[in-house]
Amino acid sequence: MDVISIEPKNGENPEFVMVLLHGWGANYHDLTALVPMLNLPSCLYLFPNAPYAHYQVEGGRAWYALENGNEGIEASLNQLYQWLLSLEDNTNIPLSKTILGGFSQGGAMSLDVGLQLPLAGVVSLSGYLHFQPTADRNPFPPTFISHGTLDNVVPASMAREAKQKLEKVGVSVEYKEFPIGHEIIPAQMHLVRDFVQYTFKKNYLGIKN
Repeated sequence: MDVISIEPKNGENPEFVMVLLHGWGANYHDLTALVPMLNLPSCLYLFPNAPYAHYQVEGGRAWYALENGNEGIEASLNQLYQWLLSLEDNTNIPLSKTILGGFSQGGAMSLDVGLQLPLAGVVSLSGYLHFQPTADRNPFPPTFISHGTLDNVVPASMAREAKQKLEKVGVSVEYKEFPIGHEIIPAQMHLVRDFVQYTFKKNYLGIKN
């Protein structure tokens, strides 16, 4: 996969990985602006480019063709899955120290693929489910979902439905809505940072609350 990589600015070896997937019609440059807001100094950030050219947006990419019955989704899911499995060999950081997140279509991809893998956590911003969750995927990584109540692209009802379905099969979901549209705001990034930091403290420092 074609990937933008941003190393820790302190020059030290990264302690964990955060993979962020852009939305439909954007490309791998789109979410790099989130790095300063996340402010995770020991993180290696990876921004993959979706495999398909967008049918309307010049320079835009798509994880699958929303305009054509989700054409290409299975190949895209498999490519992302296999690439994530290869990360440990390429980064020397295990999946148990890797967070997968995304926005909109990238959020949907994160939920689908991320909940199949032993990741540290999954993040979906303005995302949705394009699969039916089943309990046989257990154990699941903890999951953070955030959505805008004014979103007219992916309605907030889709995020609420995702939360309900995921919790029903045993996913631990942290959920937060904001009075915003189809966008990302700094307040969400602060919550994502808290989610990431808490996840690693819980897993590796043994805290209970």
